[in-house]
Amino acid sequence: MRTVESDEGKRYLLLKESSDASLVRDPDTGEERYVDAARLGEPEGDSPLTVAASGVAEPVRRLVTAVHDERSLGLVMELADRGPVPVVDLLAAYDLCESDFHGLLTELRAAGLVREETVAGERGYDATTLAREAVDALRAAE
Repeated sequence: MRTVESDEGKRYLLLKESSDASLVRDPDTGEERYVDAARLGEPEGDSPLTVAASGVAEPVRRLVTAVHDERSLGLVMELADRGPVPVVDLLAAYDLCESDFHGLLTELRAAGLVREETVAGERGYDATTLAREAVDALRAAE
């Protein structure tokens, strides 16, 4: 499987090709169809798996690739629901030691899902807009 681009600039996954027509899959919809081979450019260098993943909304892709267990997903969801929360409240509320908690927050900050905030004069954290969009999309899919 390879990645190709149509003459209209749309990327597809090339499944089969012949001199006349090629079978392609649209990564956004999963739809497979035959297109005139002349309308497709040379195969691109992008990984077909990366292109396949592009069918998922960016906020959800970012969340899925950044969280590595249910605790990290739960923390993002809690921050999305609760808004800015002081660090001391987060540490008191959840079953994470301080070093694990800060390591997890560092990973989530690097992914653009959590940001540091000042809450009532104290250091705290909040979910980013991207994280809230991802959480909303996941809940809508239930």
